[in-house]
Amino acid sequence: MRNPNVESLLLQLLGSEKTTLLFRTVNMPSILDDWEVGTVTRAELAQAMNMALFEDLLDRSENGRTYTTEVVAKGGSVYFDHGAFRTVRWAECGSLPSGEAAFTRILRPLGFRPNGRYPLDKLGMTGRAYAQDDAPDEIAQFFVSELHPERFSEKFQQAVTRVLKTSEDPLTPLAASQLWELERDGSLPIDQAHALLPVIVGAFSRHHDIPSEEDYEVLLSESAEMAWIATEGNAFNHATDRVEDVFQVSDEEKAKGRPMKPEVESSRSGRVFQTAYRADTVEREFHTKDGGKVRRNVPGSFYEFITRKRMFDQHARQWVTDLRFDAGNAQGIFKMTANATK
Repeated sequence: MRNPNVESLLLQLLGSEKTTLLFRTVNMPSILDDWEVGTVTRAELAQAMNMALFEDLLDRSENGRTYTTEVVAKGGSVYFDHGAFRTVRWAECGSLPSGEAAFTRILRPLGFRPNGRYPLDKLGMTGRAYAQDDAPDEIAQFFVSELHPERFSEKFQQAVTRVLKTSEDPLTPLAASQLWELERDGSLPIDQAHALLPVIVGAFSRHHDIPSEEDYEVLLSESAEMAWIATEGNAFNHATDRVEDVFQVSDEEKAKGRPMKPEVESSRSGRVFQTAYRADTVEREFHTKDGGKVRRNVPGSFYEFITRKRMFDQHARQWVTDLRFDAGNAQGIFKMTANATK
């Protein structure tokens, strides 16, 4: 069943062909079986945004696009578990708010709440998860990581400042007021939702100027993650399909010759298992010392797989899906961009 509000939002943003394919590809939360014509709830807007961001990830990841095409061709679909993106907690971010604050102002009105903090100390980062409160098990979560430049060298910090100081805030005053109303009321008139959706989807991209090749090399020497942010910004680093048996998927994809992570990551709880393709290689432009420009291959985004086991919730007295993440798993998965062609 297609929720007509979500469908209307996506048709205007993406067009008929992509919208039809998305409805065939991505799971639809059961809470969206009910709707009110002309009024878009925060859950509907969250789902529409997530589906648009999933499409954007597939547009940038050939491996992910090939996988999902094969799944749909066989009559299957994708259970969109979570999307991940990277931020930088740094004062010199132009007009863009520092770190994850630039995005919690979007996620919070859409009903997303904190769902765990994960120190990523080996990477000089902190990860935080956000789950959608109306349908936490069915609307894809967000895994938001913040990089901490102060944990790196002074030369590195100076390069971060040069790269990020040109950042521009994608949220317009109108969008900010619409998000405020959405947080207050839990819904928006559909015409306002149509106006807001492209703005919040567009927030998940790069908002600073083309970096210099020299700064990129400085960043890359200390943090593959910050170098990735320099070229890709706040775009989805990866999107994740929740599958029944990630070990089986891993073996099947390796047998096809796909560039899979060698080992499946297992959480300390023994209930969350993750693997991924290596990042797709993309071509990006850089400024050179002589004032020219050069293009080179760098790591782009990638596609991930996760299996979540259930646990018994003592408070609710029922079995629930373990929606938590694991710092060790995350740091292992993040290597998928560090190992790609540079």
